[in-house]
Amino acid sequence: MDDEGKDNMKYVVSEEKDLVRLDKFLLDKLDVSRSKLQEMIRQGLVLVNEKESKNSYVLKLNDVVFVNGTLSVNTNVEPEQMELDIVYEDDSLMVINKPSGMVVHPAPGHYSKTLVNGLLNHTKHLSDNNGEERPGIVHRIDKDTSGLIIVAKTAKAHEILAKQLKDKTLSRVYLALVSGRINHDTATIDAPIGRDTKDRKKMCVTGVNSREAITDFRVLKRYKNASLIECHLRTGRTHQIRVHLNYIGHPIINDPVYGNNKKCTGFGQMLHAKEITFVHPVTNKKMTFTCDVPEEFKNILDKYANE
Repeated sequence: MDDEGKDNMKYVVSEEKDLVRLDKFLLDKLDVSRSKLQEMIRQGLVLVNEKESKNSYVLKLNDVVFVNGTLSVNTNVEPEQMELDIVYEDDSLMVINKPSGMVVHPAPGHYSKTLVNGLLNHTKHLSDNNGEERPGIVHRIDKDTSGLIIVAKTAKAHEILAKQLKDKTLSRVYLALVSGRINHDTATIDAPIGRDTKDRKKMCVTGVNSREAITDFRVLKRYKNASLIECHLRTGRTHQIRVHLNYIGHPIINDPVYGNNKKCTGFGQMLHAKEITFVHPVTNKKMTFTCDVPEEFKNILDKYANE
């Protein structure tokens, strides 16, 4: 391999094991997603023996593959200056403590003040596996949920972390303040979740067009009219913890969708992603990160403790 500059690379096919399709060969060399690589080849940014080629071209010994830059990104999402609470960062990934009230990534009609806008301002190195409007985003937490989220800076890291998420080897622990006193010290909620047919913006426990959803929890503290619990996700369905706790009659306090709407402050739902554990995609070391709840969360806990 010869380095032709920051964005231009040349590879000479010199081994039998490299006699594969052009796209497969470059996927093992470049830090880009399959879809982006195929588009690069289609647009003529990849040459074989100084000629444009197809994704399916099978390489031969002594073929010279030249990569002439990468695709320019066209998106409505602009970098924005904002303070990010970066818990950890290296060349492969970041762990961010997201504040309550911040949307993770842009959506139609909402292209500013999201975590992604801040990430784009912080670094030019974000994976594109999830498209132009969700660069680096491996998983999400709701707008009004605070706490830890992983961001992938390379395609390789994104792919490995997403697999851990799917295989349930990436674990997440949440704190939740819920309405009412829960008498059991520990419990498991095993109830499938699907779209609410009466309100498409909501999820619900249902047997219709649903997916398996399992949440384990234990009670940390009981108050007069509330319980502080720790939740462990075995699956990662949309609004899973919020739906499950509402289902058992203990909705999260301040939850505007699944709660009783009796807000004690303007702060969002009392749900905080306090801990995340995963295996680093490059070093293969197991890593665990934790973060404390926001001050507003603490203030509301104090209110319930003093009742």
